[in-house]
Amino acid sequence: MGLTKTEIFTDEQNQLATWLKAMAHPARIAILQRILISNTCICGDLVEELGLAQATISQHLKELKNAGIIQGTIEGVSVCYCINPKTWELLERQLGAFFAGYKGGKSCC
Repeated sequence: MGLTKTEIFTDEQNQLATWLKAMAHPARIAILQRILISNTCICGDLVEELGLAQATISQHLKELKNAGIIQGTIEGVSVCYCINPKTWELLERQLGAFFAGYKGGKSCC
């Protein structure tokens, strides 16, 4: 399999692909849903709620943070995570525009 030629795509296409790749795991979707429901920072109760090992949760949080979807702060021995509002707004706008591009109508297949 060849290398992905990201330079032939727009910055917006590359960024959207990065965000979607970071979200493309059911545990990460569950983490994001939990953060959204709480509407506050999450500081360690994800292990009990999701039933995954702390190391697994930490790895998923790291991927979401590296993509800029969540942000974290260190409070004592705890690391607290919340949605990165700037990224979330961009993600919502880009996905909305992407899905709005389909106009429906007669199927061509």
